[in-house]
Amino acid sequence: MNQDQAAAVTADTQLEKTRARYGLLAVIASNLAIVIVAIIGVWRLDGDKSVIVGILTAAFTAVSSMTTAYLGIKAVSNTAKSLALGPAAGRAAGSAAPSGGTGPASGA
Repeated sequence: MNQDQAAAVTADTQLEKTRARYGLLAVIASNLAIVIVAIIGVWRLDGDKSVIVGILTAAFTAVSSMTTAYLGIKAVSNTAKSLALGPAAGRAAGSAAPSGGTGPASGA
């Protein structure tokens, strides 16, 4: 791997870290907003139990859906990237390996 390829890999890695960091930050911020609105809603209802249960259920559903969606999209994205880079990464690793016939499969 030459310097240009190494710089591109480093830049891609840094970009992925930045995307993951800010994506997670967005999910956490929106989850906190949902929790704050739910707390304010429960506080303002002054003990109406059926409505409080509805608000808490909706808040829990929203938080879990948001978090699950982010983690699912991130997992699929990582899998797709590793599949796309798999053969190229294998060729790069194979070219760095020694090509001598001294292994157990060489018959020597």
